[in-house]
Amino acid sequence: MALKIDVFPCLSDNYGFLVTDEATGITAAIDTPEASRIIARVEERGLPGLDFILNTHWHPDHGGGNAEVQAHFHCPIYGAEEVRKRWPLDHVLKDGDVFMLGETRLDVVGLGGHTLGVIGYFDHAGGNAFVSDVIFPLGCGRMFEGTPEQYWDSLLKLAELPGDTVLYSAHEYTLANLRFAESLGLDATLQARGNDVRARRARGEFTVPSTVAEEKATNPFLRYPLLEKDFAAQAAKFGELRAAKDVFRG
Repeated sequence: MALKIDVFPCLSDNYGFLVTDEATGITAAIDTPEASRIIARVEERGLPGLDFILNTHWHPDHGGGNAEVQAHFHCPIYGAEEVRKRWPLDHVLKDGDVFMLGETRLDVVGLGGHTLGVIGYFDHAGGNAFVSDVIFPLGCGRMFEGTPEQYWDSLLKLAELPGDTVLYSAHEYTLANLRFAESLGLDATLQARGNDVRARRARGEFTVPSTVAEEKATNPFLRYPLLEKDFAAQAAKFGELRAAKDVFRG
């Protein structure tokens, strides 16, 4: 049986995710960016409740709704250790752990760099990866706590996934990311994706999720470092690009 994935907007530019194991009906929220919106979405879907919260990292737009959502649904919260410094957390998950959502296996993968302890949830059987702020369509998260080497190691874990793996990122930042990507050089592949992105946003459509293949072909934070000869050079190139994006105003 497959994993049913519901993507919906939260706050100003976040996405919320409700994931349901179709074999059992067990449902989890990936992060809690906006408690009222998550609660409403569960009710809109006609679900009997929420069984789990799965946190990725400690930032307020990912764990800030933990207490309210838990109080409403009486569900346990699992997630990265670092969540505990700000928000309720019942059970710690770390790199290499497995979380069973009903009959769906979610592999817990350390993806540090955006924060030191951020984790992702990989549904290898279904070809889905919940990657939080680690990568976005045409971009990546700011490097708030990690190093270029740590962050690049995390991005390599994503780049090594099958090309048709679907990446569920947590923000709608694609137009801004596109402008930065275009500033580095425009080829036919990026131009085609840019045209599609602009058309979709003009229609009010989401640009999340994307695929590993799309990101390797057009996302500068994967594309350009992967042209370098070894890990050290790749990490250095990533750090250079991340620093440039931090000050980009285009």
